[in-house]
Amino acid sequence: YLAGPDIVYGTVAALLGAAFFLVYGVKVAQQARPDAPDSWHTLLEGLRFVYRRKIIFGAVSLDLFAVLFGGATALLPAYASDVLDIGPDGLGILRAAPGVGAALVAIVFAWRPVTRRVGRAMFAGVAVFGLATTVFGVSESFWLSLAALVILGGADMVSVYIRHMLVQLETPDAIRGRVSAVNAVFIGASNELGEFESGLTAAWWGLKPAVVVGGLASIAIAGLWMRGFPALRDMDRFPGTPPPPA
Repeated sequence: YLAGPDIVYGTVAALLGAAFFLVYGVKVAQQARPDAPDSWHTLLEGLRFVYRRKIIFGAVSLDLFAVLFGGATALLPAYASDVLDIGPDGLGILRAAPGVGAALVAIVFAWRPVTRRVGRAMFAGVAVFGLATTVFGVSESFWLSLAALVILGGADMVSVYIRHMLVQLETPDAIRGRVSAVNAVFIGASNELGEFESGLTAAWWGLKPAVVVGGLASIAIAGLWMRGFPALRDMDRFPGTPPPPA
């Protein structure tokens, strides 16, 4: 905005390069691979493990369906031009708002991580995500829409943080890579399919009804999953976390 696209893309490239060298410098012990030959059984073991372990299955599928119905960010260009009338500069600000909210919550978690009632915290994050999506859908004010998107991004970070922790801590070392791959596929599929669903319903019902219905559906998904996965709902601490001192 201030210095042109060259500075923007150059900054992104520099940050990606810095991230690469920081990760490259991490030294880990080499894990011995099992002697069993690769097969379809080993390939699908991660998917079977996710299905059998109800806590992981509940967490991953919760995110899948919540994001599937709550893909309001795909409609931001139409909202900027047809509802808020703010032009490309305002669209850029709205587009950055969920990232700002997610970054602020991530910074808070770096100092004060979630340690108690992790299951309820994840469900609360999804419910707030749906509520913020609904508020954004009915808003005709730029500032209210901006605040809703910031809250939306922060609430999404809560559920993402807890889900990733659960996947890592609930999975044995031998299949953690395959389970993480399943989780990544679910995340990628939910984002892309959610954008498709938002565009399709907007074409059917209009912009505002599509976003509002999606937000309400995300809230309903959180309620249904709380009833369907009680072990996840009632989880107090992450697996392997020591209890607090008496």
